[in-house]
Amino acid sequence: MKISDDIHNYYEKLVMHHFSVAKFNEKYDEDFIADLTCVVLNQLPTRYIRHEVDMAFYLPASERFDMETKVKNAITKAIEFMKVHKEMTE
Repeated sequence: MKISDDIHNYYEKLVMHHFSVAKFNEKYDEDFIADLTCVVLNQLPTRYIRHEVDMAFYLPASERFDMETKVKNAITKAIEFMKVHKEMTE
């Protein structure tokens, strides 16, 4: 059985959206962003969806706010983690 290409973790979209809004591509290189993405997503739960419309119509506002907060907190922690580890390797 093959899992559909349509199925994805909704947190990935939220993380990428936050990176875009914060213009991380102007602040960090691709390698840093790739590593940062892994560190961030490893802190978050998974929320698999098939269609974006499922989240738009069926996700309560309170849960959406909670997800956004989790993403912001995970990014903050991940950036600090990455900075500390970068300093340790220099």
